[in-house]
Amino acid sequence: MNRVSNWLQSNRQTLLRGAGSALALILLLVLIKEESGAEILSALRRVSWGYFLAAIFALLISRVFITARWFTLLRFAELEISFLRVSQLTFTGLFASNFLPTTIGGDVARLAGVMQLGYDRAVCLASLIADRLIGMAGMVFTLPFGLVPAWSLMQAPAAQSAFLPSLYRKGVNFLQRALETFGVWARRPQALLLSLLATFANMAFIFLSIWLLIRGMEKNIPYWLIAGLWSLTYFVTLVPVSINGFGVQELSLTFLLSALGGLSHAESLAIAVLIRLLFIITSLPGAFFLPAILAAMNQTRNRPHEDSLP
Repeated sequence: MNRVSNWLQSNRQTLLRGAGSALALILLLVLIKEESGAEILSALRRVSWGYFLAAIFALLISRVFITARWFTLLRFAELEISFLRVSQLTFTGLFASNFLPTTIGGDVARLAGVMQLGYDRAVCLASLIADRLIGMAGMVFTLPFGLVPAWSLMQAPAAQSAFLPSLYRKGVNFLQRALETFGVWARRPQALLLSLLATFANMAFIFLSIWLLIRGMEKNIPYWLIAGLWSLTYFVTLVPVSINGFGVQELSLTFLLSALGGLSHAESLAIAVLIRLLFIITSLPGAFFLPAILAAMNQTRNRPHEDSLP
């Protein structure tokens, strides 16, 4: 009995997130059931293969800029590592994020990989935290494009009492963590600037991929509104109530696209599902790179700070 109790205690967070994802998926299924299945399928079929493949290509480019962001932080921290190696680790992390039961699975995979290659743990961990925080900072810049049209939805007293204090606390925590983390790069502001520019490029191609899917349905939502709505969805999924945002991301985006983007519920659901599919597809190269990363870990375990590519 004690073993069961200890296991439940140690895995409480994962279990709660699993329950949150399950609840969100149930709500999503209820929403799908309320809509006509034929309408959802029709919305999906309206996206031609041309638009779908273009959206995949745009999202793959965004992954390259995610790699560039982390690569910049590592190189300015004076770690000698190649862009190709960072690409392999990044895609392996993206693959882990989609298929491991934790929202930080990708970061854990990247940290384990770069440490096994012989690099300093403290610097690598700081670079990953900085990478995540810079990604969040980039989304802050486009958040107003979603908050302004969504402001009317938050006018209810209940929404204000629940949302605004939570947003304030998250902002304070974000600033504290940022100040603590960026000490490594404080003397190299160009590294932070280049990383932020890579973040903006990453975001631009994410928004483009969503815009292409919507255009594929012969609908038109302004690019900057898409940016704002995705930023809102991004910050909602950061709340630790689900595994990797599964269900929560789809529900949030469906609501925002239908309430503020002018799409029908069926169209919004179809877009939300397609976006999740795109993120999974573009993470699949990580499965291909995983054997090479594991082989490199074994080869360099006793040779710190080498980066000879297979």
